[in-house]
Amino acid sequence: MTFSEMIRSDKPVLVDFSAEWCGPCRMLAPILEDVKKRVGDRATIYKLDVDRNPLIASTYNVMAVPTMIIFQNGKPVWRRSGVLSAAEITKNMEAFMQPAEVVK
Repeated sequence: MTFSEMIRSDKPVLVDFSAEWCGPCRMLAPILEDVKKRVGDRATIYKLDVDRNPLIASTYNVMAVPTMIIFQNGKPVWRRSGVLSAAEITKNMEAFMQPAEVVK
């Protein structure tokens, strides 16, 4: 699957642009695991190593890591650099999600 195929979804797709040598990126990893538990199947989260994918990072003007970009239907709809709390990331993702279905 190509990057453009990964981000072409009606569900929000959060891409974590990171690097192995980046301390804050390592701090963000367990936070994003928590976010994934909170959002479940209503969104997708990918980690992208900027050192291994410099062209993609350059295409989206990623100058610092970690940078998170939420894509919807292939378009960036939200962007933030640095480490944020799971609650803040989840809140921003939920703005682009369909409501969870209520099970009766």
